[in-house]
Amino acid sequence: MNREEPMIKCILNPFLSEKREVPHFVGGDQIEAVSFFHQSLPGYAYTPLLKLEGLAAKIKINSLILKDESQRFGLKAFKVLGASYAIAKEIQRLLGLEDGRVSFDVITANPNVLKSLTFITATDGNHGRAVAWCAEQFGCNAVVFMPKGTSKARLEAIRAHGAQAEITELNYDETVLFSAQQAKENDWVLLQDSSWEGYQTVPKHIMQGYFSLVSEFADQTTEWPTHVIAQAGVGSFAASVFSYFLASPKALPKLILVEPTGAACYFNSIRIGDGEPHLTKELNTMMAGLACGQPSILAWDIIKSNCDAFVICEDEIAIKGMQLLANPISNDAVIVSGESGAVPIGFLQEICTNQRHRLIKEKLSLDNNSRVLIFSTEGDTDPKNYQEYSKL
Repeated sequence: MNREEPMIKCILNPFLSEKREVPHFVGGDQIEAVSFFHQSLPGYAYTPLLKLEGLAAKIKINSLILKDESQRFGLKAFKVLGASYAIAKEIQRLLGLEDGRVSFDVITANPNVLKSLTFITATDGNHGRAVAWCAEQFGCNAVVFMPKGTSKARLEAIRAHGAQAEITELNYDETVLFSAQQAKENDWVLLQDSSWEGYQTVPKHIMQGYFSLVSEFADQTTEWPTHVIAQAGVGSFAASVFSYFLASPKALPKLILVEPTGAACYFNSIRIGDGEPHLTKELNTMMAGLACGQPSILAWDIIKSNCDAFVICEDEIAIKGMQLLANPISNDAVIVSGESGAVPIGFLQEICTNQRHRLIKEKLSLDNNSRVLIFSTEGDTDPKNYQEYSKL
């Protein structure tokens, strides 16, 4: 990296809609249906919601609230929320069950049919592990393809749930296309967390599955954020989180999207300025879960119209976030957060304490009255990486 270049860049959204509209698949009924399903899963429990009072005081904001996804079903990431709901909806459809609320017991009541089903996906790690775990729980089969450069630890974590998994010689977006082709050739069910023309139902259900992340937050506190920072790969997670807040009757927080500089498909597309999503061909970041070059169409439409600001961060910012959470200030909890989970914390601390970035802080209206909500979306999903980079 050219050290003369700033480690963080921010642009305000020129396409921000004057009248922000709630996506058609978001509402009270959908949120309740998703919550009902997740609560039927064996072992389901809310993940911790933590107040980082020491760090908030140091960076001079009112409060910093963090949802810690490192403990979700022992999978170390939030992705299982989307994968489980989408698989359940696909099984519901394939079995011809009534299109309404669905539960784990109803879905698994037909084991002979389920064992003949195969779900296939492409993944940087966390989504594939979630699909493998769900297939194991439901009694189905899973096939997972991973892009070149994927760590062996992430591959083995997927195989541990009985999935057929391998690392390809393709990048992430090419691996997605390969998986879609394999699904057609083998009559498998593609379970991808991105969307494109002609493939939107499954990604929509995955995005709905992520609602539980925010509905848990709303159950766990009465404190409402002024700012929500969400990281993006293809954008499904961020679009889901933003949609929840758009649908709420409460005051809409500032919605901020964070990406790696080396895989900034949203930032780059917005900067081009034609209002269309564009492919970022070269992907170069340690943030494996965010190393995606093509925005999801469903997510793009939501984010383009409703996100207040787009931010890119160098990998050093993610490392700083990992270190801040692993080595807390004062009485703050120790949080195990991988590179893709920790980048929002690194970003927030940097712009609030480094005078070089004071204009970004002003752009985002961050001050001592701000209440910021962040999601640490993964734990140490690559243990070797985490051990290397989380130490001060």
